[in-house]
Amino acid sequence: MNTIVGTYECKVDAKGRVLMPAPLKKQLATSLQEGFVLKRSVFQPCLELYPMEEWNLMMQKINKLNRFVKKNNDFIRRFTAGVKMVEIDALGRLLVPKDLVVFSSIAKDVVFSSAVNIVEIWDKELYEKSINGDDIDFADLAEDVMGNLNDDDNGIS
Repeated sequence: MNTIVGTYECKVDAKGRVLMPAPLKKQLATSLQEGFVLKRSVFQPCLELYPMEEWNLMMQKINKLNRFVKKNNDFIRRFTAGVKMVEIDALGRLLVPKDLVVFSSIAKDVVFSSAVNIVEIWDKELYEKSINGDDIDFADLAEDVMGNLNDDDNGIS
């Protein structure tokens, strides 16, 4: 698993193409040949860009689900709704398909935000609302999610 680092702002053109920021493109260099999968986020109005290696790992997990269980089948259908295979072109651009532009409300300014092993692609205004939202106290969230973890001898979670 590759860990992707950084948040990058850029513009989308009228055709839905976004120039991949150079530092991000460098981090994803080993994935450029294999391509990527672009999909709707489950929890947010953004897109998720999976390097093909990461997508294949996710599909291994999903393929273990019993499709004769209705919940599993419904989940698979919704999880894979709007999934597209995409590539970075020779000029370093990513073409975001129209249906995914509509889903994510991408207008002009875009944010690429690392999310461990994938990249989230946001409309800038929605991204700012998401990270600055008053509806979540980040300190409380951090304590709830990470507060009980201390599995290393170094005292750091």
